[in-house]
Amino acid sequence: MSQDQKKAIVLLSGGLDSMVSAAIAREQGYQIVALTIDYNQRHKIELQSAVQIAAKLDVSEHIVLPLDLSRFGGSALTDDIDVPKSGVSNDIPVTYVPARNLIFLSLTLGLAEARDARDIFIGVNALDYSGYPDCRPEFIEGFERLADLATKAGDQGSGFAIQTPLQYMTKADIAKEARRLDIDPALSWSCYDPAEGNLHCGFCDSCRLRQKGFEEAGIADPTRYALVP
Repeated sequence: MSQDQKKAIVLLSGGLDSMVSAAIAREQGYQIVALTIDYNQRHKIELQSAVQIAAKLDVSEHIVLPLDLSRFGGSALTDDIDVPKSGVSNDIPVTYVPARNLIFLSLTLGLAEARDARDIFIGVNALDYSGYPDCRPEFIEGFERLADLATKAGDQGSGFAIQTPLQYMTKADIAKEARRLDIDPALSWSCYDPAEGNLHCGFCDSCRLRQKGFEEAGIADPTRYALVP
């Protein structure tokens, strides 16, 4: 790393969006410190994907941080609640993990200040997504303001930028970005309810949105599904 190279903290879940967000940070010349939160979600495969993606992008540091949100429950991703398979609705689904992005960004902010980084990348999206409130632009803007109030760096006038390069992209746009950036979508994991044999279930919201994105982009979907609607 050259002395003047920019450094960014990238929140890397192992999903397609976080993978593309990380690849964009790399393309923009950042030295990447990746943070993956193991929140004791019911599906662990995305953690394996995050490790593979971090290696592929040659990040300078990859931290997998344990945080047991199953103690809180309240979500089909952390509790004994069935994952919906009937299709994407306009309501906030039970796969919403209470305040997850707020919690994750707070941890990412702490790491950014500790590593003397001022840019934080997160792969949130407000177009083709499951309707989670912590993916909205208003939330990101509010957190960016809060970050400057809550930190020594912000108090000293060296504020933080929350980078959301996918904020207004459709899933088709994101699939195209993965191809442009020459990073294999098969490395990523999206499914909320993995099927036997480490297959995407094909029917949860995340699988449906992933399928829709590749189909609309006209790009072959490398994802291995157990079933396809």
